[in-house]
Amino acid sequence: MPFELPEDLLEETFLASTGPGGQNVNKVATACQLRVDVYRLGLPLYVFRKLKTLAGSKMTGAGELIVTARSHRTREANRAEARARIVDLIDKAFIREAPRVKTKPSRAARARRVDAKKGRGEIKKGRGKIQLD
Repeated sequence: MPFELPEDLLEETFLASTGPGGQNVNKVATACQLRVDVYRLGLPLYVFRKLKTLAGSKMTGAGELIVTARSHRTREANRAEARARIVDLIDKAFIREAPRVKTKPSRAARARRVDAKKGRGEIKKGRGKIQLD
């Protein structure tokens, strides 16, 4: 179930776009820049922290998430893409990873590793130049 973005927290601006569109690019502001105040979303702390790392430079110091979509020719398509990217980012932040459990190799496993390394060293030693005395 994707995260529901409240419409009242979204702030959209349209910019002059680059990319496909020919003369349309020069005349119409089709790129959509979407801003969301993450603090007002009321996300749990673990989600906020992960979102901050996932977003990287898209997150401002004031807690605003800024996404710019400009790959389509129309405002509507760019608007939809920007919203989808923000929702996708927030959904990824909700996924909790299992905590890593430290493990320690057994004494027998350590011994096998050392034996394998010694055996490998003997093989390499045998590759040297043969000396005739």
